[in-house]
Order: sequence, then C-alpha cells, then structure tokens
Amino acid sequence: MAKLLIMPKLSIVMKGGTIINWYFKEGDTIKKGDILYDVEAEKMGGSAESEEEGTLLKILVNVGEKAVCGDPVAIIGEAGENFDDLIPKKEEAAEEETKKTSVAVIGGGPGGYVAAIRAAQLGADVTLIEKSHIGGTCLNEGCIPTKALLHSAEVFSESKNGAEIGVIAKPSLDFAKVMENKNKVVGRLVGGVQALLKSNGVKVISGEGCFVDKETVIAKTADGETEIKADKYIIAAGSLSSSVPIEGADGLQCIDSTGALSLESLPESMVIIGGGVIGVEMATAYSAFGTKVTIVEMLPRLLMNMDEEMVNIALKSLTDDNADIMTSAKVMSIENKGAKAVVKVDKDGTVSEIEAEKVLLCIGRKPNTAPLKLENAGIDTERGAIKVNDHMETNVKNIYAIGDCIGGTMLAHIASAQGEVAAENAMGQDSRYDEKTNPACVYTQPEMATVGYTEERANKEGISYITGVFGLGGNGKSIIMNGGEGFVKILAHKRSKKILGMQIIGPRATDLIIEGALAISMNAGIEDIIKTIHAHPTVSEAVREAALAADNRAIHG
Repeated sequence: MAKLLIMPKLSIVMKGGTIINWYFKEGDTIKKGDILYDVEAEKMGGSAESEEEGTLLKILVNVGEKAVCGDPVAIIGEAGENFDDLIPKKEEAAEEETKKTSVAVIGGGPGGYVAAIRAAQLGADVTLIEKSHIGGTCLNEGCIPTKALLHSAEVFSESKNGAEIGVIAKPSLDFAKVMENKNKVVGRLVGGVQALLKSNGVKVISGEGCFVDKETVIAKTADGETEIKADKYIIAAGSLSSSVPIEGADGLQCIDSTGALSLESLPESMVIIGGGVIGVEMATAYSAFGTKVTIVEMLPRLLMNMDEEMVNIALKSLTDDNADIMTSAKVMSIENKGAKAVVKVDKDGTVSEIEAEKVLLCIGRKPNTAPLKLENAGIDTERGAIKVNDHMETNVKNIYAIGDCIGGTMLAHIASAQGEVAAENAMGQDSRYDEKTNPACVYTQPEMATVGYTEERANKEGISYITGVFGLGGNGKSIIMNGGEGFVKILAHKRSKKILGMQIIGPRATDLIIEGALAISMNAGIEDIIKTIHAHPTVSEAVREAALAADNRAIHG
C-alpha cells in the first residue's frame, strides 16, 4: 500500500530544509535504511533515511525545492499501484492584498546573489540578471579557484617536506588533476548557489543588463532583448582586469588571472607583473608547484596595504621557493620570442631582461560599469565607480549599488555584506554598511590577515596606541603545524585599551582574524580578550597572549 515519505526533523531546531540531492529516481527500489536525499537547513545539513521499503513512485519535492518538517516529499509503494489520492492538493493561492515589491539585481556575483536572496527573504519578487556565470568572478575565476590551487600547492609542499616530522614521501605533481579538482570545487559551489536562488524563488535571466531610464532595464540575452521594470534596482556589476599600457602586453604568452587559473600545463617559468594580493597568491601557488617565478612591482614593496612585518615573513617563504622579487621596478616592454617572452625591466636605471614561458598581468581591477549605460538613469559616477552612501543608495531614488562596481576595496565578503544592506534598505529597513570590521586576507604560506588599524595607519592618523605582539614560536599548535613561524599583533588605544586592529601571520590566520573583527565590532578592549578562555592547544591561544603582551603580562612570551 502506497505511503507518504515526509521531511524528517534532523535536529531540535530544524523547521524545514532544501533538498540538494536525490540518490534515487522514480521507479527505483528502496530498502529500509537507504539514504534517500541530502537536505540543507540554514547553516546545517544532513541526510534522510528511508523507514519504508518499496518502489519510489513519485518525488513530490525536487532538488532545490523546500519542505517543512512533516510535509510529504515522496510516495513509496508497490510498482504499478495507484497513488493519485496521496498527491497533496495545491490550494488556490489567495489574492495578495498588496502587490509585492519587485527588485531587479544586475550581476550574480557574491554581492548580487546575496542581495537577491536577502530581498526574496524579505518578501520581494526578485529578478537576477547575470551575463556570464552565477557566482561571478569570485566563485568562477577568482577567490574559490585560486584557493583550490593554493590548497593543492600547500599539500604538495607539505608532502615534499614531510621528512622532518617522519613522513617520507616522493610526491609528483599531476597538474591536470590539480585543475580538475579546482573545476570540481567551482562546479559544486556554483551549483549550490543556483539551488539557493531557485529555492528562494529568484528568477534568473542569462543576459547583460543596461538601463534605458531610471525605471527600466533591458537584458540582452541569446534570444533577444527582455525589458524589465522593477520598483527597486540593485547594481552588482563587479569589476574587470585593468588594461596595461605596456608594449607587447597583448602577446600570446601574456595572461591575466583568469588565464592563470585555466592553464593546461604547468609553465616552467612565469613573470608576474604586479605585487598585490592576486599576484602574490599566484606566485605562492606556482612557485610551490615548481615554476620559476619572478614578481615585478613598481612600488617599494609588495602588498603595501598589509603590515610590513607580516609581508617580510611571507616574502621569505616565497624566496625559499626560489621566487625572485623585484620592487621599485618598471616593466618597459614584453617581446614575443615564440614559445617564450622577454620582459624588459628598468630597476633604478639598470635595464635587465627576464625570459619566461608565461607573463601574468596582475596590475589591478576597475569597476565594470561601462556596459550599464548609467547615464540613461542619471546615476552619478566618479572615475567609473558608482557613488553611494552608507545605505548603498545612489543619487537616484530606489537604485542601489554594491561591490566592486562602487570602487574602494574589492573583496567578495564586502560585496556580500553590502548586498544584504542594499536589499534590506530596498525593502524598507534602515540598514547601514560599516567597513571597520572588514578583514583583509592573503593566502600566502603562511597566511596573512588584518582587520582595523595597522601601525602605519595609526601613525599616519596620529592615534596614540599600544601594541601586543606574540610570536608563534611560543604557541604549541603553531610549532606542530609550521614550526612556529609568524606572530599575532594587537593594536589598542593607549588610554581606553579598546581594540583598534589586529594582524596575524601564521597557520589559520584567515580564520582567526574574525576574533579581531568581532572585538572591534563590540568595542571590546584587551581585557575582554584576556578574560575569554581560549582552548588548548590551538593557534587562537596566541591571540590571548598578544592581548596579555599589550598589557605587559604575557605568560608565554
């Protein structure tokens, strides 16, 4: 006899969830205890087991759709039996008393898709326009694939150097497999975002959006143009690589960061032009893989926005991997030499030539606003960046902008935070973006992370501060993980002892920095960190030791 399978309550707090994967299809035979599907419930997830045996007659809740705990998700029974009377009857939707607010989001990156989901959560009728890939540059060509490469590089390096801890190995690098893993990670995350958009009722249009006027947007799709009229607009158009005024920069050997993430074979040599975050992370990965890397940077040092002491430690790791670093150096030209290129560099008046198989151009990114035709809507810009206030509002009522297209610091987590703010304001709330808790991370070996004030910034602004520094050579977990290389630095106001900033270089730095961000958000002082018991043995103990050091009472330093 046919029976209903219901959405189980996998935890005490679970009210419902989204099915993200079915392991069976209609007509398959199910045994008791079989895993039927995976379900995602807010920050949690789990798998549902069958408590019945029989044939899966009907799937009622498909992948990407939601169900409340206790609701039917499928029908099981004997093959061929009638189950029509078990199919839930859909109630006629009552006519809405008031029209839903319509929100159109231009751009499906980490700012745009978050804005779309948040607006949908607040009851909006949401349309998302994305010209390329859901997830934007971050998921497809930036943060995620870069970190997948860096993880492969870290594992490769550790396996080569494992003899010191008793692990003897002679690893070889399968670069094609490295790229395959990167693609797999990207595909999984992009698929997850697509499922989230679907489960939140967001309509996705594949096309390029541009304004006709302040009330109308045209989406140019493969099938023609679609006109969209919405009550509110959120622009999340992202950024693109800056062009380089260097002779020969369009040569066959020249690639950008997207190209560096899709190489078919490992280059023997690579010149990286630009010593910012992208350039240094690419250098970290490829030098670990065995590529001979040279970084050329115009400024006096790499990563100018990061604490100089941290940068010096990270650069030592790069040079240990046989990377060359040239600062205060200008690239004059790039010459095509067939299979390789010759990069001509002027450093302090001395010209040298560097031969490389690939030349990676990493000189920054710029707002991708030209295709939007912002002038048609009367939206103010400055040097291509859309001008907004802390509500993420433009000068045009009901039009908001977020992420890279507004300029400033271009990071995925900033775009996401701004996306939530814009969506909430579009739906009538009073939400403001505050960048003081924004962390910056660089995934070198070891990792670097900073939040709030650095010493350079505090000195520049004339702020009186105290510092507490704890070297990771005194932290047990760090010694185990990387020999104790790195430190935690805390800046606090000299009088009030309130936390102004934190810098960390060492294992798990990019995860630990949130403790500093939270302290700044809560206006906490060094005593608040000291009074918080940190687990042992963990790298986090070093944060407390740095706070103790700021108060001149470090225990292990």
